[in-house]
Amino acid sequence: MEVGEVFADAFGRVQEEVHAVLDGLSQEDLDARPGPEANPIGWLVWHIARVQDDHVAGVAGREQTWTAGGWHERFGLPLDPEDLGYGHSSEQVAQVSGIAAGALRDYYDAVHAATLDYVATVSAADLDRVVDEGWDPPVTLGVRLVSVVNDNQQHTGQAAYVRGLLASR
Repeated sequence: MEVGEVFADAFGRVQEEVHAVLDGLSQEDLDARPGPEANPIGWLVWHIARVQDDHVAGVAGREQTWTAGGWHERFGLPLDPEDLGYGHSSEQVAQVSGIAAGALRDYYDAVHAATLDYVATVSAADLDRVVDEGWDPPVTLGVRLVSVVNDNQQHTGQAAYVRGLLASR
């Protein structure tokens, strides 16, 4: 199995979970917060897509799908186009609402397609390339891609948990 195939499988698992968590949800469910400071499913899926889009576009040296594909304008969120959701306050989380499940799925799928295009080009030798000198030790491509998969899996698990809480109400 080639390196690109391993990452394609890992990101494919994220896509499957994103689809599963969004399937059949109402707008009310997407925007519901199980606690006053908790993140709703809609915000979690938006954040998953934004982080993957930003980080993969960064290592691929291309514009993010968020801006290149016009998603920022379509979603019409009152946030800076560079915003990924890191460190969002409760008020900022609340601003990421009213986005239909289909639109979230479509944006994630566009990011996923761009991700697959990129990881198909990655070789084993590429994994040691330093992509971020801002950390000690510096972050390599392999570490960055694993980090994105890990972050996305954690957040899809959170979204699935919130979905379960909503189903039990």
